[in-house]
Amino acid sequence: MFDDLPPDLERLHTLRVWHAMWLARIDGKIEQLLQRQAEQEQGRRAKPQPPEWIVELGIGVGRPPVQVHQGSCYMAGKRRRPVGREEARHLLTGGTSPCSHCRPDIGLGITG
Repeated sequence: MFDDLPPDLERLHTLRVWHAMWLARIDGKIEQLLQRQAEQEQGRRAKPQPPEWIVELGIGVGRPPVQVHQGSCYMAGKRRRPVGREEARHLLTGGTSPCSHCRPDIGLGITG
């Protein structure tokens, strides 16, 4: 029936143990990769989305707005806060300058 296997019981037991060890190693690696994949997926879900718009704030009392940026703009300074679409539009139409890199005025449909 299975002519490619050894004929004696001792070698068959050895092969079974050897294959069981390999199967345990393979199952362990599969479990490790599934765990890593689950952690990465959880990390992607846990990562907050950047705000749609950012206002960069100046130095001093009251921290006046200096520039408006798109939420993903890396040119925004450290002093900033997220703003909604309407507030970003209000700031830009009120005289706050748009970032020349990410051009939030174009993204908001404000031409001037």
